[in-house]
Amino acid sequence: MTVSRTKDPQEGSSLQVIGAVTEGWQAFARAPWVFVVFTLLAGVLSSLCSLIQGRVEPDAVMTVSGVQVIRSLIGTVLGVMVSLWSTTGLIRGAWTALAGGRPVLGTFTRWDGRAGWRLFRNGLVLGLLLAAILLVGLVAGGAAAQINRALAVVPLLVAVAAVIYLVVTQKFLAQIALLEGAGPIRSIERGRARLDPQWGSVLLLVLVEFGLTLLGLLACLVGLLVTVPLIVCISTAAYRQVFGSKDLTGLLVAGGLNAAPDEP
Repeated sequence: MTVSRTKDPQEGSSLQVIGAVTEGWQAFARAPWVFVVFTLLAGVLSSLCSLIQGRVEPDAVMTVSGVQVIRSLIGTVLGVMVSLWSTTGLIRGAWTALAGGRPVLGTFTRWDGRAGWRLFRNGLVLGLLLAAILLVGLVAGGAAAQINRALAVVPLLVAVAAVIYLVVTQKFLAQIALLEGAGPIRSIERGRARLDPQWGSVLLLVLVEFGLTLLGLLACLVGLLVTVPLIVCISTAAYRQVFGSKDLTGLLVAGGLNAAPDEP
């Protein structure tokens, strides 16, 4: 029996970027082909959803038929469901590997409606909040431009800075939603409370993962089959460092039957 060398913090501590990368790689290496196959499957399903959705040219919006609208709606809904399913599956697989297990394909493919809803709900609220910040920046910039065009850039810069700050502090929004069951506002507050003191380290982690994404893109997109699950493993390892290794929602339990009720 193989003993895992992965640290298993119960209550969480500070983020160690190099440690997270190392632990994430070790987790990915426990079942690399399963991670790659599931990522490929998710990519194929996403592509099929895009085909169902179709494409409408901007100059033909007013002439879209009812069938095209229905196709677009069905494709969009299916695409969102595939995204939620694949994200949940990758995090479940990463969590299993980080805990010392060896995930199989069934670990990734199991559908968990409650987990998907938590992920969708929290992501939607964060997206709306980010959009609101940018909208306020644009409106304020437009108002400032009426006084002095040079001033128009100030509100925009403030809005962009606020968005960057919030995106970094919500780096683990998916893990918090799936593994803690926290509601949207609670998730945002929890992310800020834990990550504000180590914002720079989290930003470094984001940049490292961005670099890995670029490497995957440079490898003729095929590299993404490796870098995408690897990044999820690294992010989940970092989450375990900061927030602890307790599965509070029963994400690893089939169907979440033993899970605690979700927060509103």
